[in-house]
Amino acid sequence: MEQLTESAIRKSFINATRSEVSALNLPAGFAELDWDNLDYLGWRDPKMPQRGYLVTPLAGRPVGVLLRAPETSTPGNKRVLCALCQDVHSEEDVYLYVARRAGQPGRDGNTVGTLICADFFCSANVRLQVPATPIHPDPEVVTAGRIAGLRQRTALFLQRVLGK
Repeated sequence: MEQLTESAIRKSFINATRSEVSALNLPAGFAELDWDNLDYLGWRDPKMPQRGYLVTPLAGRPVGVLLRAPETSTPGNKRVLCALCQDVHSEEDVYLYVARRAGQPGRDGNTVGTLICADFFCSANVRLQVPATPIHPDPEVVTAGRIAGLRQRTALFLQRVLGK
């Protein structure tokens, strides 16, 4: 992912009000992010934990969405699969994040949701080393496919927020 400035991130949001964008807090360690190994920038707001943010390139420009996390996580839930990274080995919690639709549909209260790793570790999950198997003898090809799938599913979610 191309490195983004704070200003570019704030300008990218398609479903947030100006006051929501001005109130957002960037992720801890923002200056040290490894942009080359990110397929999207996602984080929970450290001061408002029920807010999440996801920014990814779409049609050549960064597009961001404001997400709402559930009120609480219920311990003992069955494991669910993140819809973005689809990592079956991850032990991370997965939340149903909900986003207001962009434009008038969002102002009318319409939302879309998807299951995402609670702390947005998808980019790391798809880059975990996989062992060579007879079916997939080249782990690099498998990893490249997982990265491409994550990017595609993230773009599809943002297109749903946009109403496309």
